[in-house]
Amino acid sequence: MIDFLTSIGYMHWVLPVLLLIPTLGAMAIWLQGAPGRGAPGADDVASGAASVPRLMAFVTFLVEFIVSIGLWWTYDTTNPGWQGVFDVPWIPSWGIHFRLGIDGISLMMILLTTSTMVLAVLGGWTSIRKRAHTYYALLLILTAGMLGVFMSLDLFLFYVMWEVMLVPMYFIIGAWGGERRVYASMKFFIYTMLGSMLMLVAIVYLGLAAKSPITGIPNFNYDAVLEHASITTAASFWLFGAFFLAFAVKVPMFPFHTWLPDAHVEAPTAGSVVLASIMLKLGTFGFLRLAVPLFPAVATNDTVRGIILTLAVIGIVYGALVSLVQPDFKKLVAYSSVSHLGFVMLGIFALTVQSVQGALMVMINHGISTGALFFLIGMIYERRHTRLIEDYGGIARVVPMFAAALTLVTFSSIGVPGTNGFVGEFLVLLGAFRTYPVFAFIAATVVIFAAAYLLWAIQRILFNALDKPVNLHIPDLNRRELALLVPLLAGIVWLGVYPKPVLSRMETSAEHFVQSVQTRALHTVAEGNN
Repeated sequence: MIDFLTSIGYMHWVLPVLLLIPTLGAMAIWLQGAPGRGAPGADDVASGAASVPRLMAFVTFLVEFIVSIGLWWTYDTTNPGWQGVFDVPWIPSWGIHFRLGIDGISLMMILLTTSTMVLAVLGGWTSIRKRAHTYYALLLILTAGMLGVFMSLDLFLFYVMWEVMLVPMYFIIGAWGGERRVYASMKFFIYTMLGSMLMLVAIVYLGLAAKSPITGIPNFNYDAVLEHASITTAASFWLFGAFFLAFAVKVPMFPFHTWLPDAHVEAPTAGSVVLASIMLKLGTFGFLRLAVPLFPAVATNDTVRGIILTLAVIGIVYGALVSLVQPDFKKLVAYSSVSHLGFVMLGIFALTVQSVQGALMVMINHGISTGALFFLIGMIYERRHTRLIEDYGGIARVVPMFAAALTLVTFSSIGVPGTNGFVGEFLVLLGAFRTYPVFAFIAATVVIFAAAYLLWAIQRILFNALDKPVNLHIPDLNRRELALLVPLLAGIVWLGVYPKPVLSRMETSAEHFVQSVQTRALHTVAEGNN
């Protein structure tokens, strides 16, 4: 396989092609639906109008995944630098390039994205019943934006891709969401946009700080900014604050999390899955790619680090406690994301190789497990049209395949040994204990709360008395739903039993991240003292 991919120059063209495929797919779906687009409010599934766009979207995402999977074999695990670099001038007068590249961190995020989007189409196969052409076109544009963020090696390009993914999700929630969809979409847009505007100001500042002394042209090249941007200590704190706010909202960290439950609850199933599996990871990825490496002295400052770690641990505990009292199963899972992403932030800012690797594993595993939970919630909602836990009870007797899948995914989200959820959280706690034992101890106790809110929920849904006649006739999973869940369940077991292939692809990049941040932080402090 490696020889074949090398012979066709795979790494020279794969990254721009991965952006081009969903873009062309979106255009094709939009144009195909333009002449015969139905009346507003028409049921596209019943009329058959949804068949062509959803099939086109599925095929496009499947091709995207097949093209991307070659990265698994061609990525050089011994090379900590950028691979697959593609660089062409975009706006030369401003020093802006269309520059793409990956390392071990972005590699796994790209594969998580391309695989999840195939399943997202299957998950919304029958639930997207209006304006299907527009929906699937937006889903493809959203994918291009998310992949662009993971690949960008130009700060301005990073910002453009960051904004590209914001608009489609705003419309997906606002047009295909629940009863309070407009409120949820506006809240999502305002929170994210405010942070994004501050990030744009910081990016422009950095580009100007790294400008060429000869031509005076700004330079937004990531590596050039790292090496040549001259920034005062005071400016570094302000710039880090701008990036921090943009990424903390997206994670979301406590107390910037309040948009998330509304967005999750009101979004259609595929929207919730994409939010949980990929979009929340863009915030933590932003810390790994920009905020921490660009401002290492600030990120390792004892006060700053203490504040961020405190907020992370508060988020871990708060998310678990609030999940414990939620009557709505979807909102319960939404608040659990606040808790899980708190572990990621703890791992990043504990700044050990183990904790960073653990943070990356939590990002991947949360995408699989929480994505599966939202799929399962969407499946049962299509049958009963309610997400309230009290409306169920004892349905394991009626839908045994659904019950088995939900139980395994729940164990994964709790972090039971042998499932993927255990590996990441264990590495985070192990690595964080070396530098911040108190925070690690507090975070470890939350595993008890996670077990409590999830086990109690599935007890009431699956194993209590079957005392509601309406639940006696719920159909079990169909073949499409089983096909959707099997890869997720396989991933849960595989990464829980044998995570080495994934860890080995991220290890060199994680080591390089920790070493470079610590080295540059010491160098920056030494320069400041002189």
